[in-house]
Amino acid sequence: LGIPNKEVQLSFNDMVIDYLTGQPVERTRYQDKLYEYLENGDVDALGTTIKTLFAGIAYNNYVNNTISSYEGYYASVIYAYLASLGLEIIPEDVTNKGRIDLTIKIADNIYILEFKVDGGDPVVTGAETALQQIKDKDYQQKYIHDGKTIYLIGIDFDAEKKNVSSVKWEKV
Repeated sequence: LGIPNKEVQLSFNDMVIDYLTGQPVERTRYQDKLYEYLENGDVDALGTTIKTLFAGIAYNNYVNNTISSYEGYYASVIYAYLASLGLEIIPEDVTNKGRIDLTIKIADNIYILEFKVDGGDPVVTGAETALQQIKDKDYQQKYIHDGKTIYLIGIDFDAEKKNVSSVKWEKV
């Protein structure tokens, strides 16, 4: 099966994000803001919006399972949410040195995101570890000649709190 056009794709994405987050009423308001933040390069507001997204997911989704311990869960929710905006998104974006967890392209910006779950320690947060991985593997090199502003973003999730624990980023 295939998706015949963009309208059907957006509707399908909306249904998936409704299912994953349980937030059909507030979704549009958050989507508009999130799109604006990405377009304007407001990474701090992006981080806050992601925290709000996960704070609104029903507790029942985590009962009797360990889903909050897996990076793939968080990446999938973020992917589905961003896909509902109709953005160009590349999950598991392959480079010559590894895979970027998620790449987002919008207007004059490219966002390279790396996720960790419970990746911190007393000295270095998981977000710092994720950001360092992006830099160590030089993931941005793939897009350096696109003529766009590149944002490197490390996000760490806390499995117990079921939300973002830290966000670190740099502009290239």
